[in-house]
Amino acid sequence: MSKVIDGKAVSAAVLEECRTEVESLKEQGITPGLAVVLVGEDPASKVYVGSKVRTCGELGIYSQKIELPTDTTQTELLRIVDELNRDPSIHGILVQSPPPPQIDEEAIVRTIDPRKDVDGFHPENVAKLALEDASGFVPCTPAGCMRLLREAGVETQGANAVVIGRSMIVGKPMALLLMAKGVDATVTVAHSRSRDLPAICREADILVAAVGRPEMVRADWVKEGAVVIDVGINRVEDASRKSGYRLTGDVAYEEVAPKCAAITPVPGGVGPMTIAMLMKNTIAAAGREG
Repeated sequence: MSKVIDGKAVSAAVLEECRTEVESLKEQGITPGLAVVLVGEDPASKVYVGSKVRTCGELGIYSQKIELPTDTTQTELLRIVDELNRDPSIHGILVQSPPPPQIDEEAIVRTIDPRKDVDGFHPENVAKLALEDASGFVPCTPAGCMRLLREAGVETQGANAVVIGRSMIVGKPMALLLMAKGVDATVTVAHSRSRDLPAICREADILVAAVGRPEMVRADWVKEGAVVIDVGINRVEDASRKSGYRLTGDVAYEEVAPKCAAITPVPGGVGPMTIAMLMKNTIAAAGREG
């Protein structure tokens, strides 16, 4: 019987830590502040932004939600980011992804002050992650995955870890975290074009799926006793649901779970951890400012 890694429970524990840290900072006269910028009307982005703002309120973090029309120009968005960089009440800045097509997302990320880049995407923070410099910010989803592995008691030293996906948001930072000193996994980064991807995955003691394809990882891709972290969250049409869709990960959970030592579900696995680690980064940024 596989162990289900409960992201809701672990994220609740992280948020409780955050609450204590916020109270401590406020005693020093510091109120952590997070600005979330949303450009356009993407429904999923609106839900994510709402969750972030709501969580800030629950923890006592000051939040500023800036909603901009779909036709916002690059120049206007850069001006807003610059204002937030100079605002002493704001310790973290997040521009919700994906922006409309006229926005150069990479240029926006590079404009955010690295000390306020609580997403961990600025080149300076990426470099610090690669150098194992703890003064940088780690992207929230990979940081959440690592916390789940620790809380589940997964032994990483010497383990074969396979990460499916090579994005700067999850895949590459996840690989760096797994090979870091003290974690010491042997890491393979694979992707949809890897030759014989199922065979690569079958070598994994720890398999992290972050490729964005619904139920791509099947039972015969996973070896007995592996730990599977499913980062994917995909909407699949389902006429039997009131919403018209169901959420599924990149792993075919029902057939893969019986083979695993431990596995994250979707929803309720990695998802809740992303916002929890964003709060952690924002509080850390405020503490450094103080």
